[in-house]
Amino acid sequence: MVEYATLIKPPKVDPSKSAIENVLELTPLSAIGPDIFTNTRPLWHPPGARGIYGGAVIAQCLSAAQRTVPAHFTVHSMHCYFVLAGDAEIPILYHVEHVRSGKSFATRTVQARQRGKCIFTVTMSFVREGSGGKKLVEHEADMPDVPGPDEREGAQGEVLKGGDSGDGPFQSQRIEILNSAFPPPFPFSGTRSDAGAADADESPNPHEKKTRQWIKARGRISPDGGHQAHLSALAYMSDSYFIGTVSRVHNLWRFAAPSTGGKPPSVDAADKHNVLKHLSEIVRLEQHDNAHRADERPQIGMMVSLDHTIYFHNPRDFRADEWMFTEMESPWAGDGRGLVLQKIWSREGKLIASCVQEGLVRLKQDDEGGSSKSKSKL
Repeated sequence: MVEYATLIKPPKVDPSKSAIENVLELTPLSAIGPDIFTNTRPLWHPPGARGIYGGAVIAQCLSAAQRTVPAHFTVHSMHCYFVLAGDAEIPILYHVEHVRSGKSFATRTVQARQRGKCIFTVTMSFVREGSGGKKLVEHEADMPDVPGPDEREGAQGEVLKGGDSGDGPFQSQRIEILNSAFPPPFPFSGTRSDAGAADADESPNPHEKKTRQWIKARGRISPDGGHQAHLSALAYMSDSYFIGTVSRVHNLWRFAAPSTGGKPPSVDAADKHNVLKHLSEIVRLEQHDNAHRADERPQIGMMVSLDHTIYFHNPRDFRADEWMFTEMESPWAGDGRGLVLQKIWSREGKLIASCVQEGLVRLKQDDEGGSSKSKSKL
């Protein structure tokens, strides 16, 4: 096993930068070729996942592309495809291709590669700041009326790991599923309760339910990071519980109760407790949300992201280290796949981004039994 999962030995964490800036740091490889970068620090492999956290690759591709456009150009859309599961033990090389550099728009394609194979590809479009003119067509969706994040001392919600920092790069506070009759009973423990909403808007239809959470990067993103650091942080967080929305609105089991045996790659004894705690919390939430039908619920056999799209609406007018509200819904699922839409607002109600993700959502079949060694069907 390698001593560290990067091409070059990782430097010490920079205390002048936020945790998410350190996690997403890139190292240019100009000696190999122009516009080639690699991850400076090891990437996170979430418990139970087939590969590294997808948000990290999304964000680092964006970071790499942003280094190749003029400062007055800002990303407005990115369209991504997950090709192969990323290995947390192997460095990633990011290759940026200059597709077009025009007066108002620039296009970049980035491939993330491991062992010479493309594991992820994305095409991004950048727009020159102010190119829309003085007269504009404008409208945006209003942010729902929801309880604000709990900012009492010690009320951190879920601290989501994503690097070698024990605190993790961002945190999340979930609100109960809108149009669900079973709000969680543990407010301010990572899940918020919106009193009365469930009883008034209960729906048996998965496409009418909406999952919601407050998210923000931990600490303060440094001034040196500029708006680019906030955009990369938003891209990182946009993948949090995204395709998992399908399982939540369908009340599906995503994980069996964790055991004390086994561990994901590169998890040492100190981290093992946190991994089991993370899985136990997910199981606890699922057990409560679905206690009324625990014996009849199907279980997810495989759930992975296939693609991911982000449209940035106000790319220079928000801070990713301040609370942002996200709402997700799934208009369709079928044929072993599911589609999820996500809107992200600033705390002040400004629509920051709209996201779309399609993923593989396959149920465990009766002939699979309880074996966890079944071969991939991709």
